[in-house]
Amino acid sequence: MSQSNAYSATAEVGQLRERRSRWETIKLELRKAPISAWFGFIVIGCYLFVALFSPLLAPHGEAEIFKTPFAPWDAKHILGTDQIGRDVFSRLIYGATNTIGIALATTLLSFLIGGGLGLAAAITGGWLDQLLSRFVDVLMAIPSLIFALMLLTIFGSSIFSLICIIAVLDSTRVFRLTRSVAINVTVMDYVEAAKLRGEKLGWIMRREILPNIMPPLIAEFGLRFSFVFLTIAALSFLGLGIQPPTADWGSMVRDNASMIQFAKYDITAAMTPMIPAAAIALLTVAVNFVVDWFLHKTSGLNDEH
Repeated sequence: MSQSNAYSATAEVGQLRERRSRWETIKLELRKAPISAWFGFIVIGCYLFVALFSPLLAPHGEAEIFKTPFAPWDAKHILGTDQIGRDVFSRLIYGATNTIGIALATTLLSFLIGGGLGLAAAITGGWLDQLLSRFVDVLMAIPSLIFALMLLTIFGSSIFSLICIIAVLDSTRVFRLTRSVAINVTVMDYVEAAKLRGEKLGWIMRREILPNIMPPLIAEFGLRFSFVFLTIAALSFLGLGIQPPTADWGSMVRDNASMIQFAKYDITAAMTPMIPAAAIALLTVAVNFVVDWFLHKTSGLNDEH
């Protein structure tokens, strides 16, 4: 075996051991996670499973209409039907795909915009930093929900418009966080050395700064997802979010809200609009449990204190 081949084999073995060590560390940390974090992981896993396999799990079509509106709970319609005869249970399952999928895509886009601009502002500084920071300050001074309602009224309530508008508005928070944590890293010697070597801005962002600011960004991603998820549900409840016939938990609460007043006659009918509301609340709580645990682990705090 030549010297180069032996060196390559040794490097591969070293990388394999490093990956195995990281995996063992992750498993150890998960075993020590509190019950609240495990509850969050299990809930998030169940939601993702339902969202990915909704066409296989739903007993009826997403927009399939039956003859009886507001049908009671029975074997055919587990949670009854809504005001025009659509199966509530099926729409609840499809709503997981639509609501979670759109919220996840919006959060990813907001981090791509806000994170990229925040890193560029922190590294470059000068007029670019001042220009981006003042523009973000102006956007953050406007109430997000009101601004989103105005923009959706102008550009329409399509899924594309919904994702882009909320992502741009939410990217302001990501920009502020990314810039604040990246500024502390840009003054480090290894970043200055990369600049002196003539490395490009994208390389410095990707290889030198981003790996060192990932923990707060990951935690912020969970929080931003929760806020975006609730914003989309609120906009759908107001009629400017995800539009019918697409199933969405916020619009399901709005469409079946009138059934609450029949609680004294049929308690199951009154529970129908509460179920999608509970689905929204449960996922939000689960994500926050996981984020709290992750923040605790990355903050360096000990359990004894």
